[in-house]
Amino acid sequence: MRKEERLAKEIIEQLGGADNIMDVASCMTRLRVRPADPSKVDIAAIKKIDGVLGLVEQETLQIILGPGIVTKVANEVSEITGKTAKLVDEEDGNSFEGLADRTKADLKQKNATPFKLFLRRIASIFIPLIPAIVASGLIAGITNVVVRSGADPESTIIQFLNLIGWGIFGYLGVFVGINTAREFGGSPALGGAAGILLINPGLANITLFGEALVPGRGGLIGVMLAAAFIAILEKRIRKFIPSSLDIIITPTLSLLITGIATLFVLQPVGGFISDLITKGLLSLLDIGGILAGLVLAGTFLPLVVTGLHQGLTPVHMELINTIGDDPLLPILAMGGAGQVGAAFAIYFKTKNERLKKVIKGGLPVGILGIGEPLIFGVTLPLGRPFLTACLGAAVGGAFQAFFKIATIAIGVSGIPLAFLVKDNQILLYLIGLLIAYVFGFLFTWLFGFKEEMAKGI
Repeated sequence: MRKEERLAKEIIEQLGGADNIMDVASCMTRLRVRPADPSKVDIAAIKKIDGVLGLVEQETLQIILGPGIVTKVANEVSEITGKTAKLVDEEDGNSFEGLADRTKADLKQKNATPFKLFLRRIASIFIPLIPAIVASGLIAGITNVVVRSGADPESTIIQFLNLIGWGIFGYLGVFVGINTAREFGGSPALGGAAGILLINPGLANITLFGEALVPGRGGLIGVMLAAAFIAILEKRIRKFIPSSLDIIITPTLSLLITGIATLFVLQPVGGFISDLITKGLLSLLDIGGILAGLVLAGTFLPLVVTGLHQGLTPVHMELINTIGDDPLLPILAMGGAGQVGAAFAIYFKTKNERLKKVIKGGLPVGILGIGEPLIFGVTLPLGRPFLTACLGAAVGGAFQAFFKIATIAIGVSGIPLAFLVKDNQILLYLIGLLIAYVFGFLFTWLFGFKEEMAKGI
């Protein structure tokens, strides 16, 4: 029997059978299911299944299996249950249709607070764009390395690669506008049009109050404000327009009013918020230096566990959009590196074969920047190793902050992030990564793990 087939059957059995599964979905590392009767689910038994790296109980039951295998298991579960396995773009977003209409009891769950739901809404605007941004950033980054190595920057192949690599960043506002309008229940095309209002080069030809407008002013924050505004406005206008005229009048009025509101209000407000975020963060890193890097890296993984890290996605994007690079991401990437170092220490120290097996499954993807299997399957359940991993991350973050390492795009952390780091800083980033590994290992080896901690794993 294939591994994914075995996993699917064992998981379904402990979920209470195929009839107890209402929905199935998968993301990068997790199999997500919504049981009809939660009382039939044996949580402890699921955790003990060979191949299950961890389990998170949120709005849906999220079984951590790791990248690659999770999609195959989801397909097997889909075949057995007859439920279509949906593919989710983000790690913590809504997996199933109708989740927004949950009962009040569901909304009172710990992980469904209004603030966290707001962060998820913001994250859902940006996270679907990450594959294109990562791909473009990698191509652009590798091209820069090739040019620095002596290639002719005017050659056709380099020009072609630059066209592919940097293309999306010139039109990012359109994509953000589309996703924002969709998220707020409006027409995606109108959201894209709202995004164009802020990046259109024609803005430079318009003068208001004695000052020429600046294309891009307000950044992605301004785009989100304009796109959310047009989505809400569209729904309000539609209530008063006859159905026969809706297709003509509703979008026209929505775009016209949004255009005026954007130029006079939303763009300036977006610019103020954008400046506040970027200048505030850059000042923090400049003034705080090593201490700022230490604190940011050391406290990042607790944010990941609570889901609050989703609110940082637009911050990364705004930094890249505004100043051309992101000095925050390399610092926060050390969080995962500390986990890797801690996992190595536990692996060499423990005699628990099941724990060793979980670590062996989580380490490769952890090194490649996907830390959830190690967090939820190893360090967090053990307790103290999670803290020592954060300490190791803090040392690596201090190093990244001291040398002002920055990326040209966002993507997964770990070794792959090196391709997104500014080309003259790649070696320094990798040294910082190694430092986080080493200190995560040392802190955990010296006082983070004792064998008795593994008894409940």
